[in-house]
Amino acid sequence: MIYVICRGLLRLIYAIVFPLKVVGRENVPKEGGVLLCANHISLLDPFTMGIKLKRQVKYMAKAEIFKIPVLGWIAKQVGAFPVKRGGVSKESIKTALNTLRGGNVMGIFPEGTRNSDVGAKKGAASFALRSGAAVVPAAIIGQYKPFRKMVVIYGSPIDLSEFAGAGSDSLEAVTDVIMGRIREMLETGKPSSK
Repeated sequence: MIYVICRGLLRLIYAIVFPLKVVGRENVPKEGGVLLCANHISLLDPFTMGIKLKRQVKYMAKAEIFKIPVLGWIAKQVGAFPVKRGGVSKESIKTALNTLRGGNVMGIFPEGTRNSDVGAKKGAASFALRSGAAVVPAAIIGQYKPFRKMVVIYGSPIDLSEFAGAGSDSLEAVTDVIMGRIREMLETGKPSSK
C-alpha cells in the first residue's frame, strides 16, 4: 500500500518536474523474476526506472539509508534492502536471489556507481545466471534538469541460454552482453530486440 502511494506521488512529481517518456514497457514480463539492468546517471535513477511500471521494482540500497529514521522506514516499505558499502554481504546476495527466485522484479545498475569509468561490475551477471530471472536491459536518457524530458527505454529480455550452467569464468562475458545492449539503446534511443 505504501509503495502504491509513494509511486503515485512520484509519478505526479515527475509529471511536473521531469516529464518521463517510457518506451518498450511491454518488454518487461508481466510475471516471474525479472532483473532490470540500467545505466546509472543519478540518485534518481531507481525512481525513473520503476515508477511507470505496474510491477513493484525492488533495489539494493546503501545500509546507511536504513539508519535514517523516516527515510529508512520508507525504503523498507517500498522494497529496498540494505547492502554495506565496500562490498555485498552474503545476506544481501541471498536476499537478492530470493527476491528474483520469488518472482519479483529487482533493479540493478551494473556499473555500480554513477557515471562509472572503471567498467561494469559482475554482480548483475551473477544474479542473472544464479536466479534464472529474465534480464531486461534499460536505458535512462536525460539530465534531470527541471522541466526537461527524461526517457527510459526497456529492451527485450536478453537470451542468456548459451551461458546456462557456465561457471564464474563466464560472468565477464555476460556482463559485456548486458552492457552492450544498454549502450545500444543509449545510442539509438530505441528498444533493443536481440
